Amino acid sequence: MPVILGIESSCDETSAAVCADGAMLSNIIANQTIHEAYGGVVPELASRVHQQNIIPAVQQAISNAKIRKNDIDAVAFTRGPGLLGSLLVGVSFAKAFALANNLPLIEVNHMQAHILAHFIDEPKPSFPFLCLTVSGGHTQIVLVKDYFDMEVIGHTQDDAAGEAMDKTSKILGLPYPGGPLIDKHARLGNPDAFQFPEPQIPGYNFSFSGLKTAILYFIQNNEAKNAAFVKDNLADICASVEKRIVTILLNKLTKAAKAYGIKDVALAGGVSANTGLRQGLLDVGAKYHWNTFIPKMEYCTDNAAMIAIAGYHKYLKGDFTDQHVAPLARMPF
Repeated sequence: MPVILGIESSCDETSAAVCADGAMLSNIIANQTIHEAYGGVVPELASRVHQQNIIPAVQQAISNAKIRKNDIDAVAFTRGPGLLGSLLVGVSFAKAFALANNLPLIEVNHMQAHILAHFIDEPKPSFPFLCLTVSGGHTQIVLVKDYFDMEVIGHTQDDAAGEAMDKTSKILGLPYPGGPLIDKHARLGNPDAFQFPEPQIPGYNFSFSGLKTAILYFIQNNEAKNAAFVKDNLADICASVEKRIVTILLNKLTKAAKAYGIKDVALAGGVSANTGLRQGLLDVGAKYHWNTFIPKMEYCTDNAAMIAIAGYHKYLKGDFTDQHVAPLARMPF
């Protein structure tokens, strides 16, 4: 019954988790509020806070799992992609912990781990399945043939969906982090109040830069006529923007599912916490008789549970790395 310690530090969440034989025993996430004053993640500040949080997070994860350090069989960690300074903290800690306790190391691709979060709890998708992976930095449609046999069949050519939401929140004058606030206000608005364009991108690829520009000009033009336009229409604007982003994502996913003849369809990544996207996938899934899979909220954003479960399946394969491993800001899928 292998016990895996997972470490995640790719951006601004410091997280540690413990799983035993694939069952999650703990999942500790330390969020960073220091970035709120700057309207976005400041890499240097993020790495410093990771240094403060990493030891308490690991101690709490081990304590909550009701195990001892001697019970751990391997250490899994995020090697990339992510912010290099942030990754360095997690990778260095994982290497030191493994060396001190004579444990094997398991490197994990952060984006693959988001997909493998679907194997933490029941129900689990069957191979092959499609996964729409949506975060602040990535938007992908992935054909998942096995645990580590994945093919990206569609990706964003510029901005990611999460970036479009964050940029929209800035345009609207909302504080950071903006994505959850767009979601919150959208629940109170009319999604058909305003119409925004859908980019016509071939294949299964995405583009959100044009939508972001259209939203900016829309706000500027209306504020020129009415200075209180955003304040008076905030909920409707958020609902309309969210609807367009969700339809862009789900239209491409539907196209891919039909082409590949796949009925198991999953959602992953930080933006999978968005209420509109979650409900949208369920609605489309019901229409086309898909088996839909959406992780629990705690497994949507960056977390070590997904690193631990990925590490567990690598452990079963005997796929280990060594003390020479270094973090990668960009890591091939």
